[in-house]
Amino acid sequence: MLDRLVGLAMLTVATAVFLYYTIWTLLMPFVDPGHALHDLFPPRVWAIRIPVIIILLGSAVVGSFLSLVMIRSNRKRAAKAKAVGKKKA
Repeated sequence: MLDRLVGLAMLTVATAVFLYYTIWTLLMPFVDPGHALHDLFPPRVWAIRIPVIIILLGSAVVGSFLSLVMIRSNRKRAAKAKAVGKKKA
C-alpha cells in the first residue's frame, strides 16, 4: 500500500512540475508583461538554465557512479587474479 502512495505522490509532483514548466515556457510569452501572472514565474532565461543544470548534475552523478563501479570491479578482478596466482605458485 505504501508503494502505491509513494507512486501517487511522485506522479502528482511530476504532473505539477510539468504543468508549471509548460505554462512558464509556452503560454507566458503571450501574456502582457505587466500582468500579475508574471510574478508567479522566474525570468524566462531560467527556463533553459534549470534543465541544463539538472542534466549536467545528473550526468556527473551517473558518471561518478559508473567510475566507482568500474574501479571496484577492477580491484575485485585484480585480487582474484592475485589469489589464483598464489595458489599456482
